[in-house]
Amino acid sequence: MSDESPRPPRRKRYSGKNPRRFEDKYKEHDPSRHAETVAKVIASGKTPAGSHVPVLMEECLDALKLEPGMIGVDCTLGYGGHAARILESLAPGGKLIGLDQDPIELPKTEQRLRMAGFDAEAFTAVRSNYAGIAKVLSEQGFQDVDFILADLGCSSMQFDDPSRGFSFKNAGPLDMRMNPNRGLSAADWLARITPEKLAEALHHHADEPRAESIATAIAGKTFRSTLELAAAVRVIVRADPDEIDLSVRRVFQAVRIAVNEEFVALDAFLRALPACLKPGGRAAILTFHSGEDRRVKKNLQAALRDGQFSAISENVITASPEERRMNPRSAPAKLRWAVRA
Repeated sequence: MSDESPRPPRRKRYSGKNPRRFEDKYKEHDPSRHAETVAKVIASGKTPAGSHVPVLMEECLDALKLEPGMIGVDCTLGYGGHAARILESLAPGGKLIGLDQDPIELPKTEQRLRMAGFDAEAFTAVRSNYAGIAKVLSEQGFQDVDFILADLGCSSMQFDDPSRGFSFKNAGPLDMRMNPNRGLSAADWLARITPEKLAEALHHHADEPRAESIATAIAGKTFRSTLELAAAVRVIVRADPDEIDLSVRRVFQAVRIAVNEEFVALDAFLRALPACLKPGGRAAILTFHSGEDRRVKKNLQAALRDGQFSAISENVITASPEERRMNPRSAPAKLRWAVRA
């Protein structure tokens, strides 16, 4: 018998220089060790796997007018990019409450911010949908706060991870739930929905011009993966390839919004927003598609007329050409702000 200790198993390596699968991009999952690789990915106009490049960062900070000692809420913590910059602006003596309903990403982000030096006095993470912001504030001992940031939509970590089922770039289970422990998956929702209800969702959630024909073909059907659903939509849409891809994106968007009841949550958040701000407190809301932006715009305008807000942004704020080049996911972003009366 040999006295030599067995060799440790070799790490699984990807083939080629440019891995395609999310789980094979191991360098991008460890930015502390591979900062140069991550920097190259960002410089090429892409988002490193498993991370999220915050959108309209300087514009959000300018809208919130942060000062040391302030107390506020980041309603959609995500990767923590906005939160880290906000926390720097609040020191010393300030506090940020970070909300996120994703039980998978929230602990990672909390750990990331703790390692950046933000202790429990400065930062508290709470697993909650932003629709419950008033309840969260009450539980944390606050009636209102100095500022509120809401960056709506999905994060890059959710889109990039095939196991979450948000994207049709790679095969994955058709899930799309921001909280995988709650509600129906996208596959179950589609299997139960009627063509009429699905067509309505495609119209209202994504402005899909072929809503009726797509809904008739896929409602009540069972799709095992994201690629199966995408393929089914491509068969229905008779158009050039770019237009077909747009329809697939709109279908995925509409189904995701419905599965997560995003508009229900957004309406509840907007109703609660003014009362959660101190007089003179500021809110900044980032949206990523027309349905979200219409809701935010009309609600802020109504609250201004009712005297709940003393000022709102006159024009929507969008990403600069340079930001859109460096981070293509910023292209559809729209920022609006409001000041509590």
